[in-house]
Amino acid sequence: MSETTDTAAPSLPGWTHRYSGKVRDLYVPSDTPDARARPVLLVASDRVSAFDHMLEPAIPEKGALLTRLSRFWFAQLADIPNHLLSADTDAPTVPASIADRSMLVLELEMFPIECVVRGYLAGSGWIEYQETGSVCGVPLPAGLEAGDPLPEPIYTPAFKAPQGEHDENITFDRTVELVGADAATVLRDVALDAYRTAADLARQHDVIIADTKFEFGRDDAGVIRLADEVLTSDSSRYWDAAAEGGSRSMVSFDKQIVRNWLRDNWDSRGVPPRLPDEIVERTAERYRELIERLGA
Repeated sequence: MSETTDTAAPSLPGWTHRYSGKVRDLYVPSDTPDARARPVLLVASDRVSAFDHMLEPAIPEKGALLTRLSRFWFAQLADIPNHLLSADTDAPTVPASIADRSMLVLELEMFPIECVVRGYLAGSGWIEYQETGSVCGVPLPAGLEAGDPLPEPIYTPAFKAPQGEHDENITFDRTVELVGADAATVLRDVALDAYRTAADLARQHDVIIADTKFEFGRDDAGVIRLADEVLTSDSSRYWDAAAEGGSRSMVSFDKQIVRNWLRDNWDSRGVPPRLPDEIVERTAERYRELIERLGA
């Protein structure tokens, strides 16, 4: 974790601000700021990003909604070791002001890999498929259309670039070079298993998980653990199962609403325009609707 100063990160009694990403802030106990194996407070903000740019304004209650969703999925995937700690861990009390959008977690050595799993043809995958007949180098059958399910979920990892830079799609062989064969195999196999489990459960609630990304880290005992957010509306594409084909992205339960508006109103140069109130409200509404559908 690198140090950074972020005025958006609130000051919390008993905790020292350690790091801020695009949408999350990390804190460590103020009395043990440099100790290993300590609890870490992971706080989800209401900030929103798209296409590697921070956007304004924030989405009201986004942090709380996505934290609720992460906790739900960690519980559904309880067979996979994760970074959650119980509330009675020896750590400063979590302030009530951020309790609904925070998780007490174990500090891990994070892998520099985004473990992306795709079950449907969408987004950049659809664009690449039209050009090459493959997605991230994985050959696919001819004749697929936007929104179609893939014959089997595919694993398409990405290298996590420093903040402000674009992540880079990489091959499985490249992940072996980065983290070693054993770890690379675990990351791939666990990510695929987690996706299949979650996708099956979501289908029971008439929801499709088109794709998602997982992140993992290793604890001091060498155990690889599922970490960060998991299967949230920021890290996944959620569709209404009643929609068909290419129209599915138009009835999504994620920030595709934001992406679509930006594509129509921004040429990707300079600072992104401010999101209209209608887009902000619709995005928050879809986040809430997904939680209701899943019973999270």
